[in-house]
Amino acid sequence: MKIRLLSGSIVGTKTLTAMKFLYQKIKNEYPDEDVQLLDLKSLNIDFSDGRNYLDYAGDIQFLTTELMAADMIIIGSPIFQASIPAPLKNVFDLLPQNAFQNKIIGVVITAGSPKHFLVAETQLKPIINYMKGYMLPNYVFIEDVDFSQSAIINDDILFRIDRLIEDIFLFAKTYHHIWQEKEDSYGF
Repeated sequence: MKIRLLSGSIVGTKTLTAMKFLYQKIKNEYPDEDVQLLDLKSLNIDFSDGRNYLDYAGDIQFLTTELMAADMIIIGSPIFQASIPAPLKNVFDLLPQNAFQNKIIGVVITAGSPKHFLVAETQLKPIINYMKGYMLPNYVFIEDVDFSQSAIINDDILFRIDRLIEDIFLFAKTYHHIWQEKEDSYGF
């Protein structure tokens, strides 16, 4: 399966730290899977101008093509001003409405305050649903106090990351198996 991890910010370090940790965990636990970390900091992504995602070139084409081809996506997002960052929203704007169809989506949120816990529910979940994705019901929420010297230090967060990885693989394998059975039943 193709697993793509998207670090959805061009500033800060905590979201990328969490996504690198997830990437390494997946690589260690599922060495045969095709997993890649897509970091918006390292890509040159212009603002969406309404074109079809296939009409873009360079990093935009690379990013959108990778996300469209993925079976599973884990989106990492910091919370700024009680909202997801503009570069992440821009990625969604670059993609077509059905970009996440038949994809299982996991979410990791980093925030400076527990007051932003529901941003994933109020902002990311509606976007993912609109784009036809299946967002896992549980996501990982990490506060600033859970980090120290570019590492996650809270054991509960580490446990929740493990659970997110287990859940995304379980949901994806189950969903794709059921979907394949349905497709096979048509007989053409």
